[in-house]
Amino acid sequence: MGKCVIFCAGDFDGLAAPLDSGDYLIAADGGVRHLERLGREPDAILGDFDSLGYIPRDAVVFPVEKDDTDSMLALRHGLAMGFREFWLYGALDGRRLDHALANFQALQFLRERDARGWLIGRDTLVTVIRGERAVFPGNADGILSVFCLGADARGVTIRGLKYPLEGQTLSSDFPLGVSNHFIGETAEISVAEGCLLLMWGRENGFPTISDIGDPTSH
Repeated sequence: MGKCVIFCAGDFDGLAAPLDSGDYLIAADGGVRHLERLGREPDAILGDFDSLGYIPRDAVVFPVEKDDTDSMLALRHGLAMGFREFWLYGALDGRRLDHALANFQALQFLRERDARGWLIGRDTLVTVIRGERAVFPGNADGILSVFCLGADARGVTIRGLKYPLEGQTLSSDFPLGVSNHFIGETAEISVAEGCLLLMWGRENGFPTISDIGDPTSH
C-alpha cells in the first residue's frame, strides 16, 4: 500500500517528491486547486467547501459546523482505508494560524494510532515521534526545533546538534527545544515516553525514523 497524500487549502509550493502510482490522493476543500495545478485527479474530494467556494463534482460534502477540520476528515478517511503514512500539503502555510496548530495536533492524533503524518510546507517539514528515534544525516543544515505535545515528553535525548540533551524531560509549558542547530554531524533525536513535534528546513528532506527499542537504529 502506498501513502495517503492530502492536499489542504493552505499555500502549496510544489511536491517534495514525485507521487507514486500507489498513492491515494485526497483533496480537502480548497486543496482541489492544488491537484488541478498538478494535472492530477483526486481519488476522493471531501470537506465543507467554505474555502473553495463551490462544490466539485463527486465531492463528499460535510456541514460547516462540525467537530473535525477538513484535514482531519481526510485523515479519518485515509485511516479507515488502511493507510499508515500521510503526507499533507497546504496544511502548514497560509492565513489561518489556528489551522496550522490544529494540524500539529492531527500529527499527534495519527501517531497515537500507529500512523505517521508529515506536514510539508514551503520551507518547513514537521512530524511527530513517539517512543522513537529520528536521525538526520551529517549534511543537514539550519535549524531544528523540538516541542513537547500533550503530557510531558520523557527520556528526550538530542545528539549531534549544537544543544544536546540526554534523557531529559520536556514539558508543553516551556519551549526548551526551540532553535537548535545542525553542526555537520549525524543528528539524533529520541523520546522514550510522550510525543515530540519536530520542525526543520524542507531542504534537509525526511529523517530516518525507527522504534527506540530497535538496537539496529543507532
